[in-house]
Amino acid sequence: MDLGLKDRVYIVTGGTRGLGRAAARELVADGARVVVSGRGEKSVAAAEAELGGRGQAVGVVADNADPAAPDRLIGAARDAFRRLDGVLISVGGPPPGTSDTIDDDLWRAAFESVFLGAVRLSRAVAAELDGGGVIGFVLSSSVYEPIPGLALSNAFRPGLAGYAKNLANELGPRGIRVVGLVPAHIETDRVRELDAHTGHADAARARATAGVPLRRYGTPEEFGRSAAFLLSPAASYLTGVMLSVDGGVRRSF
Repeated sequence: MDLGLKDRVYIVTGGTRGLGRAAARELVADGARVVVSGRGEKSVAAAEAELGGRGQAVGVVADNADPAAPDRLIGAARDAFRRLDGVLISVGGPPPGTSDTIDDDLWRAAFESVFLGAVRLSRAVAAELDGGGVIGFVLSSSVYEPIPGLALSNAFRPGLAGYAKNLANELGPRGIRVVGLVPAHIETDRVRELDAHTGHADAARARATAGVPLRRYGTPEEFGRSAAFLLSPAASYLTGVMLSVDGGVRRSF
C-alpha cells in the first residue's frame, strides 16, 4: 500500500529515541523527510545520521518546554525542505511518583514539557499548515486508566487527549487532521526503566505481559508503522482518532 508519504515533511519531537525515533524511521522509510528534535547534541546528531543525513533528516537540539522551540523547528523544516506537512509531538514520559511525593517544581516542569509545550507547538504548526496537514500526539494508556505510580502522566496525558479532540473540531474545517496514538507496553527504554523502578523488573514484565491479549510487548517498529499510517495521506478521513497501539490491552469499545 502506498501511504503517499514521498517528499512530505514532518517534524517529530523526541525523535532521537524511543517512540519518536521509531516513528521518524518509518516515515523516512516510506519516503518522507523529517526534522527530529531532542535535548542532547550527540543524540540529535546520531538520529540525523541514522535517518539518512541532511537530504532526508535534519536534527535540531530543542526542548518541548522551551517557548522558542516551535519557531526553531518550523524554521528548520522550511529552510531544509521548503515545506511542512505535519508534526508528531512526542515527549519523554515524566518521572514516576505518587501524588504525595511530587513537589510543586516537578508538577510545573511536567506541565511545561508534557502539556503546555505540546499545545504551544501544535498551535504554531497549525498556523503553518494547509489543507491535508496533520498534527499527531503521542499519548499514553493513562489517557483511559491511571497507571499506578505515574501521577504526573495520569494528570496530564488525559488533558492533552482532550485538547487534541478539541483541536480536531477546530481545525477540521480547514482540512487539517488531528490524531493521537495511545501506546502501552512498547519495548522502549522508558518501559524498561519503569519495569526496573518496581524493584523486580522480570516480575513486572511478566505481570504486564499476562494482561496483554497478544501476550508480548510491542516493538518500536510496530508503533512506528502505526504512526506513519496515521500521519499519511492514506489516513485522510481519520481525525479526532485516538488509536490504541497496545496489543489489545484496552478492552472497552
